[in-house]
Amino acid sequence: MRKQAYKSYRIKIFENLTLTILISLFVIGATAGKYSKEINEQKASDKNNNQVEFRIAKLNQVWEKAIRMQLAPVRLSELHSDLKIQEKDELQWKKIKAEGLDEDGEREAKLRRNFNIILAKYGMDGKKDTRALDSNRLKDHDVKDGDTFDDPRLDKLWNKAKTSGKFSDEELQTLQREFHHHKDKINEYNIVMDTVSRTEEIHKNVISPLEGDMKEHVLHQKHADLKQRMRGLNQGFERLRKITHEGYGADSEFKEPRVIELWEMAKRSNLTEVELDSLKEELRHFETKVEKHQHYQEQLELSHQKLKHVEALGDKEHTMRNKEKYNALAEKAREMGYKMKKHLQDLTNKISQNGLQHNEL
Repeated sequence: MRKQAYKSYRIKIFENLTLTILISLFVIGATAGKYSKEINEQKASDKNNNQVEFRIAKLNQVWEKAIRMQLAPVRLSELHSDLKIQEKDELQWKKIKAEGLDEDGEREAKLRRNFNIILAKYGMDGKKDTRALDSNRLKDHDVKDGDTFDDPRLDKLWNKAKTSGKFSDEELQTLQREFHHHKDKINEYNIVMDTVSRTEEIHKNVISPLEGDMKEHVLHQKHADLKQRMRGLNQGFERLRKITHEGYGADSEFKEPRVIELWEMAKRSNLTEVELDSLKEELRHFETKVEKHQHYQEQLELSHQKLKHVEALGDKEHTMRNKEKYNALAEKAREMGYKMKKHLQDLTNKISQNGLQHNEL
Protein backbone atom coordinates (compact mmCIF):
# COMPACT_ATOMS: atom_id res chain seq x y z
CA MET A 1 0.00 0.00 0.00
CA ARG A 2 2.80 2.38 0.93
CA LYS A 3 4.71 1.42 -2.24
CA GLN A 4 1.67 2.16 -4.39
CA ALA A 5 1.11 5.55 -2.66
CA TYR A 6 4.79 6.40 -3.09
CA LYS A 7 4.61 5.44 -6.76
CA SER A 8 1.52 7.64 -7.28
CA TYR A 9 3.29 10.50 -5.51
CA ARG A 10 6.33 10.20 -7.83
CA ILE A 11 4.11 10.12 -10.92
CA LYS A 12 2.30 13.25 -9.73
CA ILE A 13 5.59 15.06 -9.13
CA PHE A 14 6.80 14.03 -12.60
CA GLU A 15 3.58 15.28 -14.23
CA ASN A 16 3.80 18.61 -12.39
CA LEU A 17 7.46 18.97 -13.36
CA THR A 18 6.67 18.20 -17.01
CA LEU A 19 3.85 20.73 -17.01
CA THR A 20 6.13 23.35 -15.44
CA ILE A 21 8.80 22.77 -18.13
CA LEU A 22 6.24 22.99 -20.93
CA ILE A 23 4.83 26.24 -19.54
CA SER A 24 8.36 27.64 -19.19
CA LEU A 25 9.20 26.72 -22.77
CA PHE A 26 6.00 28.33 -24.00
CA VAL A 27 6.74 31.55 -22.08
CA ILE A 28 10.34 31.63 -23.35
CA GLY A 29 9.17 31.05 -26.92
CA ALA A 30 6.56 33.77 -26.70
CA THR A 31 9.07 36.16 -25.13
CA ALA A 32 11.66 35.34 -27.79
CA GLY A 33 9.13 36.00 -30.53
CA LYS A 34 8.14 39.29 -28.93
CA TYR A 35 11.81 40.17 -28.45
CA SER A 36 12.62 39.41 -32.11
CA LYS A 37 9.69 41.56 -33.24
CA GLU A 38 10.83 44.41 -31.00
CA ILE A 39 14.39 44.11 -32.34
CA ASN A 40 13.11 44.37 -35.91
CA GLU A 41 10.81 47.30 -35.18
CA GLN A 42 12.93 49.38 -32.84
CA LYS A 43 15.46 51.95 -34.00
CA ALA A 44 19.09 50.81 -34.03
CA SER A 45 21.07 51.42 -30.83
CA ASP A 46 24.72 51.16 -29.87
CA LYS A 47 26.41 49.29 -26.97
CA ASN A 48 25.42 52.05 -24.55
CA ASN A 49 21.78 51.74 -25.65
CA ASN A 50 21.90 55.12 -27.39
CA GLN A 51 19.81 55.39 -30.56
CA VAL A 52 21.83 55.52 -33.77
CA GLU A 53 20.94 55.83 -37.45
CA PHE A 54 22.30 52.48 -38.65
CA ARG A 55 22.77 48.95 -37.34
CA ILE A 56 26.34 48.73 -38.64
CA ALA A 57 29.05 50.64 -36.76
CA LYS A 58 31.14 51.78 -39.75
CA LEU A 59 28.04 53.27 -41.42
CA ASN A 60 27.27 55.26 -38.28
CA GLN A 61 30.86 56.53 -38.28
CA VAL A 62 30.48 57.73 -41.87
CA TRP A 63 27.14 59.39 -41.05
CA GLU A 64 28.52 61.16 -37.97
CA LYS A 65 31.55 62.35 -39.96
CA ALA A 66 29.26 63.73 -42.69
CA ILE A 67 27.32 65.72 -40.08
CA ARG A 68 30.59 67.12 -38.67
CA MET A 69 31.63 68.06 -42.22
CA GLN A 70 28.33 69.97 -42.54
CA LEU A 71 27.41 68.55 -45.91
CA ALA A 72 24.66 70.46 -47.70
CA PRO A 73 21.15 69.18 -46.84
CA VAL A 74 20.50 67.49 -50.19
CA ARG A 75 23.90 65.77 -50.25
CA LEU A 76 23.37 64.66 -46.66
CA SER A 77 19.99 63.25 -47.63
CA GLU A 78 21.56 61.44 -50.61
CA LEU A 79 24.28 60.01 -48.37
CA HIS A 80 21.68 58.73 -45.91
CA SER A 81 19.87 56.89 -48.72
CA ASP A 82 23.13 55.39 -50.01
CA LEU A 83 24.06 54.21 -46.51
CA LYS A 84 20.62 52.64 -46.01
CA ILE A 85 21.07 50.67 -49.25
CA GLN A 86 24.56 49.64 -48.11
CA GLU A 87 23.15 48.58 -44.73
CA LYS A 88 20.43 46.47 -46.39
CA ASP A 89 22.96 44.77 -48.67
CA GLU A 90 25.45 44.08 -45.86
CA LEU A 91 22.80 42.59 -43.56
CA GLN A 92 21.62 40.37 -46.42
CA TRP A 93 25.21 39.30 -47.05
CA LYS A 94 25.74 38.40 -43.36
CA LYS A 95 22.69 36.15 -43.54
CA ILE A 96 23.97 34.53 -46.75
CA LYS A 97 27.43 34.04 -45.24
CA ALA A 98 25.93 32.43 -42.12
CA GLU A 99 24.20 29.92 -44.41
CA GLY A 100 27.59 28.93 -45.86
CA LEU A 101 27.18 30.77 -49.18
CA ASP A 102 29.44 33.34 -50.88
CA GLU A 103 32.43 31.03 -50.43
CA ASP A 104 34.37 32.78 -53.20
CA GLY A 105 33.88 36.17 -51.51
CA GLU A 106 32.35 37.75 -54.62
CA ARG A 107 29.47 39.44 -52.78
CA GLU A 108 31.78 40.63 -50.02
CA ALA A 109 34.16 42.18 -52.56
CA LYS A 110 31.26 43.97 -54.26
CA LEU A 111 30.09 45.36 -50.90
CA ARG A 112 33.57 46.73 -50.23
CA ARG A 113 33.62 48.31 -53.69
CA ASN A 114 30.24 49.97 -53.12
CA PHE A 115 31.34 51.25 -49.71
CA ASN A 116 34.51 52.74 -51.23
CA ILE A 117 32.40 54.43 -53.89
CA ILE A 118 30.22 56.02 -51.18
CA LEU A 119 33.28 57.31 -49.30
CA ALA A 120 34.83 58.80 -52.44
CA LYS A 121 31.52 60.19 -53.72
CA TYR A 122 31.08 62.32 -50.57
CA GLY A 123 34.76 63.20 -50.12
CA MET A 124 35.37 60.93 -47.12
CA ASP A 125 37.98 58.57 -48.56
CA GLY A 126 40.90 60.52 -47.11
CA LYS A 127 41.96 61.92 -50.48
CA LYS A 128 42.02 65.52 -51.56
CA ASP A 129 38.76 66.15 -53.36
CA THR A 130 38.60 69.00 -55.85
CA ARG A 131 34.80 68.90 -55.86
CA ALA A 132 33.01 71.34 -53.57
CA LEU A 133 31.67 69.19 -50.76
CA ASP A 134 28.78 71.51 -50.07
CA SER A 135 27.76 71.79 -53.74
CA ASN A 136 24.13 71.02 -54.41
CA ARG A 137 23.18 69.17 -57.59
CA LEU A 138 19.85 71.01 -57.61
CA LYS A 139 21.72 74.17 -58.54
CA ASP A 140 22.93 72.41 -61.68
CA HIS A 141 19.39 72.60 -63.08
CA ASP A 142 20.06 76.23 -64.01
CA VAL A 143 22.02 76.39 -67.24
CA LYS A 144 25.03 78.69 -66.83
CA ASP A 145 27.97 79.67 -69.01
CA GLY A 146 31.26 78.06 -68.09
CA ASP A 147 29.74 74.82 -66.76
CA THR A 148 32.42 72.13 -66.87
CA PHE A 149 32.34 68.39 -66.29
CA ASP A 150 36.06 67.79 -65.55
CA ASP A 151 36.30 65.89 -68.83
CA PRO A 152 37.42 67.52 -72.12
CA ARG A 153 35.15 65.35 -74.29
CA LEU A 154 32.07 66.15 -72.15
CA ASP A 155 32.92 69.87 -72.00
CA LYS A 156 33.33 70.04 -75.80
CA LEU A 157 30.07 68.17 -76.37
CA TRP A 158 28.16 70.29 -73.84
CA ASN A 159 29.35 73.58 -75.32
CA LYS A 160 28.31 72.34 -78.76
CA ALA A 161 24.84 71.42 -77.45
CA LYS A 162 24.37 74.84 -75.79
CA THR A 163 25.18 76.76 -78.96
CA SER A 164 23.46 74.44 -81.45
CA GLY A 165 20.00 75.98 -81.12
CA LYS A 166 18.45 72.50 -81.25
CA PHE A 167 17.25 72.46 -77.63
CA SER A 168 14.63 74.36 -75.67
CA ASP A 169 15.52 75.55 -72.15
CA GLU A 170 13.70 72.54 -70.68
CA GLU A 171 15.53 70.15 -73.01
CA LEU A 172 18.87 71.74 -72.12
CA GLN A 173 18.14 71.14 -68.42
CA THR A 174 17.29 67.50 -69.18
CA LEU A 175 20.47 67.12 -71.26
CA GLN A 176 22.56 68.76 -68.55
CA ARG A 177 21.28 66.22 -66.00
CA GLU A 178 22.31 63.47 -68.42
CA PHE A 179 25.81 64.98 -68.67
CA HIS A 180 26.12 65.17 -64.87
CA HIS A 181 24.90 61.59 -64.57
CA HIS A 182 27.60 60.51 -67.04
CA LYS A 183 30.21 62.47 -65.06
CA ASP A 184 29.16 60.61 -61.88
CA LYS A 185 29.60 57.31 -63.74
CA ILE A 186 33.14 58.35 -64.73
CA ASN A 187 33.93 59.15 -61.09
CA GLU A 188 32.64 55.74 -59.99
CA TYR A 189 34.74 54.04 -62.68
CA ASN A 190 37.88 55.85 -61.44
CA ILE A 191 37.15 54.75 -57.87
CA VAL A 192 36.82 51.09 -58.91
CA MET A 193 39.98 51.42 -61.04
CA ASP A 194 41.81 52.69 -57.96
CA THR A 195 40.64 49.73 -55.82
CA VAL A 196 41.72 47.30 -58.58
CA SER A 197 45.18 48.87 -58.64
CA ARG A 198 45.48 48.50 -54.86
CA THR A 199 44.28 44.87 -55.02
CA GLU A 200 46.85 44.08 -57.73
CA GLU A 201 49.59 45.58 -55.58
CA ILE A 202 48.51 43.43 -52.60
CA HIS A 203 48.25 40.38 -54.86
CA LYS A 204 51.97 40.69 -55.76
CA ASN A 205 52.91 40.27 -52.09
CA VAL A 206 50.82 37.12 -51.46
CA ILE A 207 52.76 34.15 -50.07
CA SER A 208 50.10 31.47 -49.43
CA PRO A 209 48.96 29.71 -52.67
CA LEU A 210 45.41 29.28 -51.26
CA GLU A 211 45.21 32.96 -50.35
CA GLY A 212 46.58 33.76 -53.78
CA ASP A 213 43.81 31.82 -55.51
CA MET A 214 41.16 33.68 -53.49
CA LYS A 215 42.69 37.08 -54.33
CA GLU A 216 43.01 36.04 -57.99
CA HIS A 217 39.26 35.39 -58.06
CA VAL A 218 38.44 38.72 -56.41
CA LEU A 219 40.76 40.46 -58.86
CA HIS A 220 39.02 38.77 -61.77
CA GLN A 221 35.63 39.98 -60.49
CA LYS A 222 36.93 43.53 -60.20
CA HIS A 223 38.29 43.46 -63.74
CA ALA A 224 34.92 42.15 -64.96
CA ASP A 225 33.19 45.01 -63.11
CA LEU A 226 35.58 47.52 -64.69
CA LYS A 227 34.95 46.11 -68.13
CA GLN A 228 31.18 46.34 -67.65
CA ARG A 229 31.44 49.93 -66.36
CA MET A 230 33.64 50.94 -69.30
CA ARG A 231 31.13 49.42 -71.74
CA GLY A 232 28.38 51.43 -70.03
CA LEU A 233 30.47 54.63 -70.23
CA ASN A 234 31.10 54.16 -73.95
CA GLN A 235 27.43 53.51 -74.63
CA GLY A 236 26.43 56.49 -72.49
CA PHE A 237 28.85 58.85 -74.23
CA GLU A 238 27.70 57.63 -77.65
CA ARG A 239 24.11 58.42 -76.65
CA LEU A 240 25.11 61.95 -75.51
CA ARG A 241 27.01 62.48 -78.77
CA LYS A 242 24.00 61.36 -80.82
CA ILE A 243 21.56 63.61 -78.90
CA THR A 244 23.94 66.59 -79.22
CA HIS A 245 24.06 66.16 -83.00
CA GLU A 246 20.42 65.25 -83.62
CA GLY A 247 18.51 66.74 -80.67
CA TYR A 248 15.78 64.97 -78.71
CA GLY A 249 13.40 63.08 -80.97
CA ALA A 250 9.62 63.19 -80.69
CA ASP A 251 9.75 59.57 -79.57
CA SER A 252 11.87 60.27 -76.47
CA GLU A 253 10.35 58.03 -73.81
CA PHE A 254 11.86 59.47 -70.61
CA LYS A 255 13.56 62.57 -69.21
CA GLU A 256 15.37 61.36 -66.09
CA PRO A 257 18.98 60.12 -66.72
CA ARG A 258 18.70 57.06 -64.49
CA VAL A 259 15.45 56.02 -66.16
CA ILE A 260 16.89 56.64 -69.63
CA GLU A 261 19.91 54.49 -68.73
CA LEU A 262 17.66 51.63 -67.60
CA TRP A 263 15.53 51.88 -70.75
CA GLU A 264 18.60 51.85 -73.02
CA MET A 265 19.93 48.83 -71.11
CA ALA A 266 16.59 47.06 -71.52
CA LYS A 267 16.49 47.74 -75.28
CA ARG A 268 19.98 46.25 -75.66
CA SER A 269 18.91 43.08 -73.84
CA ASN A 270 16.94 40.30 -75.51
CA LEU A 271 13.66 41.05 -73.77
CA THR A 272 10.52 40.34 -75.80
CA GLU A 273 8.23 43.15 -76.99
CA VAL A 274 5.66 42.18 -74.36
CA GLU A 275 8.33 42.30 -71.62
CA LEU A 276 9.62 45.66 -72.89
CA ASP A 277 6.09 47.14 -72.87
CA SER A 278 5.59 45.93 -69.29
CA LEU A 279 8.97 47.33 -68.25
CA LYS A 280 8.25 50.65 -69.97
CA GLU A 281 5.15 51.07 -67.81
CA GLU A 282 7.11 50.23 -64.67
CA LEU A 283 9.82 52.73 -65.67
CA ARG A 284 7.15 55.43 -66.06
CA HIS A 285 6.07 54.80 -62.46
CA PHE A 286 9.70 54.87 -61.39
CA GLU A 287 10.32 58.18 -63.19
CA THR A 288 7.35 59.67 -61.30
CA LYS A 289 8.96 58.47 -58.08
CA VAL A 290 12.28 60.10 -59.07
CA GLU A 291 10.55 63.40 -59.88
CA LYS A 292 8.66 63.33 -56.58
CA HIS A 293 11.93 62.72 -54.73
CA GLN A 294 13.53 65.68 -56.54
CA HIS A 295 10.57 67.86 -55.53
CA TYR A 296 11.15 67.00 -51.86
CA GLN A 297 14.86 67.72 -52.27
CA GLU A 298 14.04 71.16 -53.68
CA GLN A 299 11.65 71.81 -50.77
CA LEU A 300 14.35 70.66 -48.35
CA GLU A 301 16.88 73.11 -49.82
CA LEU A 302 14.37 75.99 -49.68
CA SER A 303 13.46 75.07 -46.08
CA HIS A 304 17.15 75.04 -45.13
CA GLN A 305 17.69 78.51 -46.64
CA LYS A 306 14.64 79.86 -44.79
CA LEU A 307 15.83 78.29 -41.53
CA LYS A 308 19.24 79.96 -41.87
CA HIS A 309 17.54 83.29 -42.55
CA VAL A 310 15.26 83.00 -39.49
CA GLU A 311 18.18 81.90 -37.28
CA ALA A 312 20.12 84.99 -38.36
CA LEU A 313 17.18 87.18 -37.24
CA GLY A 314 17.33 85.60 -33.76
CA ASP A 315 13.62 84.84 -33.54
CA LYS A 316 13.57 81.71 -31.35
CA GLU A 317 9.89 80.87 -31.83
CA HIS A 318 10.09 81.12 -35.64
CA THR A 319 13.40 79.25 -35.60
CA MET A 320 11.85 76.35 -33.67
CA ARG A 321 8.88 76.12 -36.06
CA ASN A 322 11.12 76.25 -39.13
CA LYS A 323 13.49 73.70 -37.65
CA GLU A 324 10.60 71.27 -37.07
CA LYS A 325 9.48 71.72 -40.69
CA TYR A 326 13.04 71.30 -41.95
CA ASN A 327 13.59 68.11 -39.90
CA ALA A 328 10.29 66.65 -41.16
CA LEU A 329 11.25 67.41 -44.78
CA ALA A 330 14.74 65.95 -44.25
CA GLU A 331 13.22 62.74 -42.88
CA LYS A 332 10.78 62.52 -45.79
CA ALA A 333 13.51 63.17 -48.37
CA ARG A 334 15.70 60.43 -46.84
CA GLU A 335 12.82 57.96 -46.77
CA MET A 336 11.86 58.67 -50.38
CA GLY A 337 15.50 58.61 -51.44
CA TYR A 338 15.94 55.13 -50.01
CA LYS A 339 12.76 53.83 -51.66
CA MET A 340 13.76 55.36 -54.99
CA LYS A 341 17.29 53.88 -54.88
CA LYS A 342 15.96 50.51 -53.75
CA HIS A 343 13.57 50.54 -56.72
CA LEU A 344 16.46 51.52 -59.01
CA GLN A 345 18.52 48.62 -57.65
CA ASP A 346 15.64 46.17 -58.17
CA LEU A 347 15.01 47.37 -61.73
CA THR A 348 18.71 47.13 -62.62
CA ASN A 349 18.90 43.57 -61.29
CA LYS A 350 15.68 42.64 -63.05
CA ILE A 351 16.88 43.90 -66.45
CA SER A 352 20.36 42.37 -66.03
CA GLN A 353 19.04 38.96 -64.99
CA ASN A 354 16.34 38.80 -67.65
CA GLY A 355 18.77 39.89 -70.33
CA LEU A 356 21.28 37.27 -69.18
CA GLN A 357 18.66 34.50 -69.20
CA HIS A 358 17.63 35.36 -72.75
CA ASN A 359 21.24 35.59 -73.93
CA GLU A 360 22.00 32.16 -72.48
CA LEU A 361 19.05 30.72 -74.40
